[in-house]
Amino acid sequence: MTENKSIIFFDGVCNLCNASIDFVIQRDQKDHFLVGALQEDFSKTILSNYDVREDYLDSLVLLEKGEIYYKSTAALKIARNLSGLWPALYPLIFIPKFLRDPFYNWIGSNRYRWFGKKSTCRLPSPAEKAKFLSSETISQTGIKLSV
Repeated sequence: MTENKSIIFFDGVCNLCNASIDFVIQRDQKDHFLVGALQEDFSKTILSNYDVREDYLDSLVLLEKGEIYYKSTAALKIARNLSGLWPALYPLIFIPKFLRDPFYNWIGSNRYRWFGKKSTCRLPSPAEKAKFLSSETISQTGIKLSV
């Protein structure tokens, strides 16, 4: 994978997760991220090259520079690359995961109850299409994947 793009994998039927992806897309001014639903076959194919369960939906997954990150670590690494004041949250990475992740887990375990879910994964709008993971976006960005 090239050094300039990271991929955010998210629960494609979760309303909170979709709103979070909208938030990231709007603030990804440097075009650092591609996004893909964890339920999609293309995402599963990519993640099969890493130690990620095929049925994993517990948190967002960030693939950055060939490494996989989960939960609060992934969220903070994403925030570091957004426009605005969001990078100011990144120093929270120095708080141990065992202190950061319980809050993330609490929201994650209640996300469907509080925010609902869709019956299918969302489809990107024409304006968003270049941000969503596909063989086309992979080839256009120059990301090299061993799939």
